[in-house]
Amino acid sequence: MTDVEHPVDIPVAITAEVEEKYGIKAHWKCLAACTLVSMCPFQYGLDFGLIGGLQAMIGFLKVFGHPAPHVAGGWNISPSRQQLISSLMTLGAFLSSSLAGPTATFLSRRQTIWAASLLCIVSNIIMMATTSIGGLYAGRLLLGLANGFYMTFSQLYLQEVAPARYRGLMISSFQVWTSVGSLIGGVVDNFTQKIDGRDSYLIPLGLIFVFPVVISLGLFAVPESPRWLMMQGREEQARKSLRWHRPYTDQMVEEEIKDIQLALAAEGETIKGASVWDMFRDPVDRRRTVLAVCGLTVQGASGAMYMIAYGTYFFKMAGIGKPFENHVILTSLGVVAILVNSAMVTHFGRRRVFLISGLILCGVAQLLTAVVYTVKPGTKSTGQAIIGLAVIYILGYNGMVATYAWISGGELPSQRLRSYTFGLATAIGFFAAWLTTFTAPYFINPESMNWGPKYGYIWTPSCWISALWVYLYLPEVKGRTLEEIDQMFEARLPARKFRKYVCVGRGGVANESDSVNSEKKGEEVVHAEEVKRVSS
Repeated sequence: MTDVEHPVDIPVAITAEVEEKYGIKAHWKCLAACTLVSMCPFQYGLDFGLIGGLQAMIGFLKVFGHPAPHVAGGWNISPSRQQLISSLMTLGAFLSSSLAGPTATFLSRRQTIWAASLLCIVSNIIMMATTSIGGLYAGRLLLGLANGFYMTFSQLYLQEVAPARYRGLMISSFQVWTSVGSLIGGVVDNFTQKIDGRDSYLIPLGLIFVFPVVISLGLFAVPESPRWLMMQGREEQARKSLRWHRPYTDQMVEEEIKDIQLALAAEGETIKGASVWDMFRDPVDRRRTVLAVCGLTVQGASGAMYMIAYGTYFFKMAGIGKPFENHVILTSLGVVAILVNSAMVTHFGRRRVFLISGLILCGVAQLLTAVVYTVKPGTKSTGQAIIGLAVIYILGYNGMVATYAWISGGELPSQRLRSYTFGLATAIGFFAAWLTTFTAPYFINPESMNWGPKYGYIWTPSCWISALWVYLYLPEVKGRTLEEIDQMFEARLPARKFRKYVCVGRGGVANESDSVNSEKKGEEVVHAEEVKRVSS
């Protein structure tokens, strides 16, 4: 990396030399805390892994479904019950994430995760105890409220605490746990689906008790987010928390505290002065809100939710191989794709490149799946082709789309409005997921439209339109600190100029000619963590 040819004022705490000195081993406490918190979506993934299989279990269908001699297995569930069982959880997540902004004014990140754990336990007691469809609906809604808090506030913690260099890695691990949860749910379903009676689905549901206990105990060893404490005006507690999270000297910690203070001051003092409407009043905040919402929503636009929520059912009703085993294999490959991506995200991790490539690939896989099934429905060769295309789809989604959608949605909000903006983005993402899980049964259930794999015709254009939006509007902020991202938005840069824009230290932004010169020379992004101090 070449030195920048203009003077810069950079805090000593974040120079390239410091980052090299304090590598991943030095940051072990912070990364361990982030890893613990990143486990929160395990519960969300576990639920989707379980519920898709439960709806194909004879033991579950005997309680909540009806006899259906004309379908595989002899039992089925009505589309209305099916859509409510899957979509009420997502609706609950939508409601709780919508309240993230107001909730963050009086509950910290850790406190909200504890509240989510309590809700999770209560909801599972209801689901396991009831044989009434109404009781099951109530449990699903409460579980959704818990998952919304888990997903939103764990992400907020990771965004605020992880060092810029490792933020992508930590948020990608967030997606790893989602996939691992889904895999475990699918594996357990595969073993219990042969059990006769209610135990076939009660045993998988019993797994839901494990995670809330583990995360609740672990959080006692983890300090609160220093940025949240600063937004509450609790400076000394924030300083103490930052010392725990960073391996830096006291002077370096003070420099980072000053960075946070100045960034918050520039955005309007503290979170207590923020409101929902502030996301849209100022043009810069409005742009950041739209980008965060759309960036996260491309995950739902890929059509993944119907494959995740109804994968086993989808394979069973389409008569494709062994449905439980197929779903487990797909989920396992998804975990591998996420792990490979996690190894790459810190070194490469270009948000735009991965999202565009992944969305195009997912669209192609969906289209070919629909075409193959349209031409030769129900044949063995068609089943094999659909499984192969499902593998390609899940590799594209888990390896490229899912992780980077969450990263983009989380990096772009302003710091003062982060809880409101990310809460809104998550809520709309959950709403899109709810809409998918609510409507999918009408398309794939044999008692309704019975499209089966032809449902891919709807999702192909959705994937490709999303890829076009990413290309035109989503900025590249890989490796940037939250304060640098603030600078670039305040400079009102077009999306294409973010990657190579030269940020300076506290107290200013680089002028336009500096960025233009950098682009002409073909240099990679230069920012405060990578610029060496230039002697005047």
